[in-house]
Amino acid sequence: MKRHLPPLNALRAFEAAARLGRMTAAADELAVTPGAISRQVLLLESRMGVRLFEGSKSKPQLTAAGQILLPALSSALDQIEAAVRAVSDIDHGTLDVSCFSTFTVKWLIPRLYHFNALHPDIEVRLSAAERSADIDRERYDLVIAVDEATHADHAETLPLFPEWLGLVLAPSLAVRIKLRKPADVARKPLLHTKTRSNAWEMWSNSVGYSLPHAPGPEFEHYYFTIEAAIGGLGICVAPWHLVIDDIRNGRLIAPLGFQPSGYQYVAKRLRHPNKRLDEFCAWLLRQAQETPSPQDRIDWSTGVGRTGMRSSPP
Repeated sequence: MKRHLPPLNALRAFEAAARLGRMTAAADELAVTPGAISRQVLLLESRMGVRLFEGSKSKPQLTAAGQILLPALSSALDQIEAAVRAVSDIDHGTLDVSCFSTFTVKWLIPRLYHFNALHPDIEVRLSAAERSADIDRERYDLVIAVDEATHADHAETLPLFPEWLGLVLAPSLAVRIKLRKPADVARKPLLHTKTRSNAWEMWSNSVGYSLPHAPGPEFEHYYFTIEAAIGGLGICVAPWHLVIDDIRNGRLIAPLGFQPSGYQYVAKRLRHPNKRLDEFCAWLLRQAQETPSPQDRIDWSTGVGRTGMRSSPP
């Protein structure tokens, strides 16, 4: 029996717009113009004889028909993509990796040259994100996230390292601000991060200090907050793995050390056979294992530990 389906491009345009909530976001994902998305949705509505969106163009809302169509269509497109992946030559092409933007800038990119030297034939395409990506819905080969368990049968979670939080500041500021105990942060310039608004609360709880209300400049991303600390603008609560290189190079110091936050960094990978992904995951796990822990720095009086990393005494 002949199938009676609307054009695939129209279905894809509607599914992306409905899932993402905006025509512009759908246009970015499908690499077309917002006008093209609108025209495809109108074509689909015309072919089906029902309205799928209502409301303003800036904030379209799904109609009852759209709400029925979206989950079934998303599931069908996911199944199509999974089948295509299963029969494709997955040992060639680009690896798509998603991780948090500051992790990308401060940890992954500085180490990626080593992977490129070992595997010059494998191209890694990085996507920075401010939230953990859905490895199933967003079509990544690997997603680096925090404490994200996977519920998909075709995905696997690889533990990387636990997170440690500590206070960091520029050496120039440390000369004027003597931090010898947690209470010394009171009435000092404190830096905040919009994407980690509870960082100061987490740190104060970890050291058993009740921190009073701590006003101060707030930055959009952790990367900006760390750069502000390097520039001497204030004290920042930062994860150890994001400031390792800055401490090693003397741009930051951590006078009170680091405390475990309770979070764990993990990598979620697709389970299907893929030699390129196998190589990248093996390399990533080695890099994680070789990343020094704050506990490795054993001589605080000289600021040098087994890793040869500089720090300041507690």
